Amino acid sequence: MNDETNYLAEGLQIFSEESRELLQQSEYILLKLEDEPDSDELINDLFRTIHTIKASAGLFGFDDVVSVTPVAESVMGRLRDKEISFDDDLMGLLLDSRYQISQLVAHVLENAKLPISDTLRKKGEGLLKKLNKYLAAETSSGLTSKSITKTVTDIETGLASNGSDSVSNDYWHISVRFDRNVLADGMDPLSFLRYLNQIGHCISITTLLTELPLLDDLNPEESYLGFEISLDSSGSKESIAEVFEFVKGDCQLHILPPRSTLSRYILLIDALPEENMAIGEILVASGALTRDELIEALEYQNLSSVSEALNDNNGEVNIQKKPLLGDVLLEKSMTHLSIIDAALNKQEKTKESKNAEQQTVRVNAEKLGDLINLVGELVISSAHTELKAKQTEQAELLETAENLTRLVEEIRDATLSLRMVQIGETVNRFKRVVRDISKELYKKVDLQISGGDTELDKTVVEKMSDPLMHLIRNSLDHGVEMPNARIAVGKSETAVVKLQAYHDSGSIVIKISDDGAGLNPDILIAQAIENGLISAKQQLTPPEIHRLIFAPGFSTAKEVTNISGRGVGMDVVNKNIEALRGQISVDSELGIGTNFTIRLPLTLAIIDGFQVQVGNASYVIPLDLVEECIELDEQQAKKGEYVDLRGEVMPYLHLSEIFNDSSDTAS
Repeated sequence: MNDETNYLAEGLQIFSEESRELLQQSEYILLKLEDEPDSDELINDLFRTIHTIKASAGLFGFDDVVSVTPVAESVMGRLRDKEISFDDDLMGLLLDSRYQISQLVAHVLENAKLPISDTLRKKGEGLLKKLNKYLAAETSSGLTSKSITKTVTDIETGLASNGSDSVSNDYWHISVRFDRNVLADGMDPLSFLRYLNQIGHCISITTLLTELPLLDDLNPEESYLGFEISLDSSGSKESIAEVFEFVKGDCQLHILPPRSTLSRYILLIDALPEENMAIGEILVASGALTRDELIEALEYQNLSSVSEALNDNNGEVNIQKKPLLGDVLLEKSMTHLSIIDAALNKQEKTKESKNAEQQTVRVNAEKLGDLINLVGELVISSAHTELKAKQTEQAELLETAENLTRLVEEIRDATLSLRMVQIGETVNRFKRVVRDISKELYKKVDLQISGGDTELDKTVVEKMSDPLMHLIRNSLDHGVEMPNARIAVGKSETAVVKLQAYHDSGSIVIKISDDGAGLNPDILIAQAIENGLISAKQQLTPPEIHRLIFAPGFSTAKEVTNISGRGVGMDVVNKNIEALRGQISVDSELGIGTNFTIRLPLTLAIIDGFQVQVGNASYVIPLDLVEECIELDEQQAKKGEYVDLRGEVMPYLHLSEIFNDSSDTAS
């Protein structure tokens, strides 16, 4: 596999991870918008996530993904600009669009060379028709996204004037010089140029070869090219700049709006690395300037009038000496303050995002797993060393071994924390499940989530997703009553399902509760007798009755639906939780509701153990299974199979008998 293929594979892996995260984030934002439809911050976040997916897909030439995202993005843009209002129909349409995008992303990642299926294409066409209705709708103010974009573009062009004549160029001019390491970073400069055609039409592209070395000195892994581009587009400067978002740190980018002033081009000529006359000729060749405008600009530059106009008191060029866009909008009585606020919020969020990115490093999950395995071996070796040191009874060796053990424990804790993730990313996805199922069952349900910032091992989180899904669906189908039934017994027509997560005694506890009908013990017992799980004469305690729902094939549903009724869901839940060394308990009260409590270890990677000796052999019991240690002398052990534990009869077993150890000593 050559380097180019490696870079492409790495780029696709990054696209896969980021698109999955962004799609999950977009669903979470949409569901949160249902509760806060007027939140400008949420709408802006939604717009950015979809735009980023579109930009990433465009870089790799995934046209099927790009074909849907611009329309959805435009609808979100109108929502952001208050041209349309957020309602239940739009909510469903945007959720469907998000699902369609996820399907298209999955397709291109698995088999990008094959065309999408007819079913997926027809569904996409149907979504586009529905989305376009929102784009065609007239607003009460008569303004459209296009007209606002044009207004801002006109203002930008006017602000650039500074009293000078504008050039006769009706196109955007883009100067871009890619750094030499852009290819090594996995980016293809041509993909950005191709993507420009998604937001406009490239009238001309002039390729600069001035930095290209002799053939003997040429490094095929480095980029030496620069480009001067004329772009015909009705988009804004921001939308053009966002095309190059992923190479901001790997390129020198200048964007001039149509009919910019000569002073703007003079600043461009000064900023670019080529000689003034050379870059001037390039601008003429690319159509950005006419020959007369170039001569005028160079003469204007030689007279230093631009420098005198733009220099500050320190003699440094300051191109920010122009009115703020917000001030101009206010002066022109354009009172769309929400647009200005959104822009300021976006700027602050971008800064925060950049800071977060600088503090985060992506690590391959396999490498992280190898590291944790090695740390586990180190913990075992350290414990063995400490044990041997104790046997020698040498004070200095014991002290050294204890220090080593302490350091190893700190390394263990720090390493395990690398794989700890917040459980909120998993549980927040259930909002979509609750929304869809409640509508399907014609029930009203409010899902309340707390403790989403509780951290748990990533492996455990991933394996807990399905069990939690089953429990949520079970609560909605079996626990929550129909609205009229709830009103009849004095309850609110909207049921409440709570999902809580918190740490407790070195474990994580997840509780799922509802205020529904609760478990009917008579129905459970009758069904258990019918299934042959218990006899008719058998007496069970309430906890034992409730645990019957985890028996294989057990179901109280009158008919099988696509949600439940097959008698396998709760059995799977119980087995999956036990496989994670966890426990689940049920507490229910008829007419009041049901609570499921799950207790899980924080991690499966390393288990603390309690060492016991059986004859000449040593065994380790998982520490989380040890409730208490009791000193039992040999005389008590010989009296029988029971011991008096603070007034309670406690049975015990001889491990030497279980493990067939003939030695006299066993503990």
